[in-house]
Amino acid sequence: MSHGDDQQSQALAKPTFSDVQASALVESVFGLKVSKIQPLPSYDDQNFHVCISSTKDTTDGPTEYVLKISNTESSKTPELIEVQNHVTMFLRAAGFPTASVRHTVAGNLTCLMAIDGGAGVPSHLVRLLSYLPGRPVAEIPSSPQLLYEIGRLAGKLDETLQLSSLRRENFIWNLKNVPLLEKYLDALGQNRNREIVVRVIQLFKDEILTKLSHFRECINHGDLNDHNILVESSKSAFGDAVYQVSGILDFGDMSYGYYVFEVAITIMYMMIESKSPVHVGGHVLAGFESVIPLTPVERSALFLLVCGRFCQSLVIAAYSCQLHPENKDYLMITAKTGWKHLQQMFDMGQKAVEEIWFETARSYDSGVSM
Repeated sequence: MSHGDDQQSQALAKPTFSDVQASALVESVFGLKVSKIQPLPSYDDQNFHVCISSTKDTTDGPTEYVLKISNTESSKTPELIEVQNHVTMFLRAAGFPTASVRHTVAGNLTCLMAIDGGAGVPSHLVRLLSYLPGRPVAEIPSSPQLLYEIGRLAGKLDETLQLSSLRRENFIWNLKNVPLLEKYLDALGQNRNREIVVRVIQLFKDEILTKLSHFRECINHGDLNDHNILVESSKSAFGDAVYQVSGILDFGDMSYGYYVFEVAITIMYMMIESKSPVHVGGHVLAGFESVIPLTPVERSALFLLVCGRFCQSLVIAAYSCQLHPENKDYLMITAKTGWKHLQQMFDMGQKAVEEIWFETARSYDSGVSM
C-alpha cells in the first residue's frame, strides 16, 4: 500500500500501464525477454507477475519476477523506495525469505518512466523483484503453530531492522496516527461503525498517545497482513500439514514506530480470516514474545492498538472506495469481516479479550499451547 496526507491525489495517481506496455518496459529497462505477463491485485500501485524466457545471460537468475510500478505520489520520494529496496536485500542476506532486486540495464535498482514509454513526463518509479513461492496466509486455514510462527517472524523483523531513517510523521498508516482518521469519517455515514471508530479515536488520544514515551522504538514493517506473508507446507511426523513462512512481501509501509505496534498490526490482520478471531492474539503474541517480550505498559496498550489498526484499515478503505470504486473488491477485503471483529472486541471489552490473549500466550511457557 502507498498512502499519505492527500489520499485523493494518491488514489487518482494509480498507474494504468497495459500488459503490452508493462512487457515492453521489462524488456527495455531490465533487458529481459518476457514470455508471459499478468496483472496482480494492488492498492494504489500497479503490480505484474512476469515470466521471462531463459537466455544465455539469464540462466543463473530467476525466471519469474514481480514488476512494481509506483503511483505518482510515491514516485516523488524515490529515497523511500530506495530504502525499501536496500532493506529487502539486507533482510535476504540475513536469512529472511524476501525478494531479490533486479538491476536495470543501466545498473540501477529503480527507473523513472512515463506511461507512454518516453513521450510524456516520467512520473512512475519501476523496479523488478524476484517472484516468491508459496500461498498467501489468507488462502489457508490458520493454526496455533502458524500464528505463533507469524508472531515470531514479526519479532525477528523488528529485532533485525535497527534503522532510524524512516520517520514519516503524518503517514496515515503509522499506528500512532489513528487520530488522523477524523478527517475521513464522512466516508462511513452515520451508523454504529462510525460510533465505534469515534470512540476508539478518543480512547487512543487518552490512553495511547500519552504512553508513547514508555514504548520501545524500532522500525516497523507495518503491513504484515495475510496477503503479504507467503507459506509453504510440509508434513509433520504425524502426517499433518505444517506451514513455514516462505516469503515476506510489500515493505512500502515501513516507518519508525514501536515494537508493540508490530505485534498489534499482525494480530489484527491474522484475525481477518480466522474462524476464532479473538483467540488469534495469544498465539501471535507468544511467537512475538519468544523474540521480544513486551513490557507491562506495552501489553496494556495492545487491545486499543489492535482496535486502532482495524479502524485505520476500515476507514481508509471506505474512503478510498469513494475515489476508486473500480478497485472496490480489493480495497474492501478487510471490511468483509473486519467490522464484525471490531464490534465483537468492543462488545467483549478489553479485560475479557486480554484474558484470552494473555492466558493463551502463557500456555506456551508451560509447553502446552491452547
